Amino acid sequence: MPSLEVSPAEAASLLSQKKARLIDVREPWELARAAVPGAFPMPMGEIPARAHQELEPDEPLLILCHHGVRSLNVAVWLRNQGFANAQSIRGGIAAWASEVDPSVGRY
Repeated sequence: MPSLEVSPAEAASLLSQKKARLIDVREPWELARAAVPGAFPMPMGEIPARAHQELEPDEPLLILCHHGVRSLNVAVWLRNQGFANAQSIRGGIAAWASEVDPSVGRY
């Protein structure tokens, strides 16, 4: 089982190699302010209703939020539901913008 958290640089590498799927758990208004291209939007509150219908249990999932708190909670929940490869991106989109892609913007 992979570590529970992954750095933004590690996540970017996995995504560029198409070895993971990026799930953004922020709210629509947050996505309108800053977003990572290609991220799959699934607000945190919708995870319980949508996860088993839209995500594969063995798929590597990288979970993104604003600062890494919600994504960590979602990754833990997903793992408890059988999604063993769910990982939270440490520091969220704020860290992504400062470490990987400044064009994403900050809020």
